[in-house]
Amino acid sequence: MLYVVIFVMLALILSVMTASLCNSMTNTIRDSYPISGEKYYLTNEHGEQLGDGAYINSTPVSLAEQDERTIALLALIPVIATPLYSALCIIGAVLLFYKDKLKKPLAELRAASEKIANNDLDFLIEYDSNDELGQLCTSFEIMRTKLANNFLEMWRQVEDRKRLNAAFAHDLRTPLTVLKGYDEMLQASDNTQTRETAVTMGKHISRMETYVASMSNLQRLEDTQPEYKTVLLQPFLSSLYESTEIVCIQKGKKLYRQNKTFIHELSIDTEFVSQVCNNLIANAVRYACAAVTLTFEFSDGGLRLSVSDDGKGFNKDVLCKAANPYFTEESDHFKHFGLGLYICKLLCEHHGGYLQIENIADGAKVTAFFKTKY
Repeated sequence: MLYVVIFVMLALILSVMTASLCNSMTNTIRDSYPISGEKYYLTNEHGEQLGDGAYINSTPVSLAEQDERTIALLALIPVIATPLYSALCIIGAVLLFYKDKLKKPLAELRAASEKIANNDLDFLIEYDSNDELGQLCTSFEIMRTKLANNFLEMWRQVEDRKRLNAAFAHDLRTPLTVLKGYDEMLQASDNTQTRETAVTMGKHISRMETYVASMSNLQRLEDTQPEYKTVLLQPFLSSLYESTEIVCIQKGKKLYRQNKTFIHELSIDTEFVSQVCNNLIANAVRYACAAVTLTFEFSDGGLRLSVSDDGKGFNKDVLCKAANPYFTEESDHFKHFGLGLYICKLLCEHHGGYLQIENIADGAKVTAFFKTKY
């Protein structure tokens, strides 16, 4: 309000000054023309003229056309100048208010938002003021502090979980090895019931060994980062086609291949792509009725790998959690621990991409995207 009052007074002063100046210039133009008409003089008793006399019933003098246009323009200028001065002064008040009160806090908040979006919480919002924007910056700083503390706590818990899983997997190996040795001894027993019991125990011991191995592999994959290398794309895709075709033939399924890429070289981690491709094909052939389709295309600056099958598709209730670790709809948990899609998701995200799971008209489709490095 203070800025507005000051600049409105400035606009009023400028308007008055402009009107006064235009009026003065108009009078100057009119005074430059001589007055005509009857002029009367005062005389003394001797008939002598006193003074310069005065005009009575003066006749208006015709102004030149140029001067008439100038006077008309001078009369129009104050009418235009008043709203123009008002608008300019209000704009000036807004700009000055923005510079003094808004520019710095908005810049602080914008920079803070960009850093938070980039997962960078190591900064401080410095703006000391008791106005509304100062309070907003204070609230933003409190939010940043809480986010930083929460992230630190989350990472601490993640690291603790990783260490616990690694210790758990390591500590289980020794007793499992001992149990496996005793089980082999029991399977060599002459007692039929003992041998049957030992065989059942052996299956569960094998399952436990597989579970421990999966935990160790998962720990390794969570810490693995991609190693980008420039490869010839078409020979690499051909090798993937050949390996996936062998898997499909072994399971009695038909493999359809679609290559929509038109580039020669690509900077990617071939191990990541190969592992994801093999996992998706292995999942697809288990659920496909007769055919599996493998598609490659280059879009959005990355390699998109899609595997679809003609099976029953994903259950709608579990579609959103199909990529969760250790989640599976299968009843046979001896062979499948529900880590395939989770591993694919993990590798895609480490490669700057994503994993998309969806149902299509005649089955299911899983798309893996790998962001390339230029």
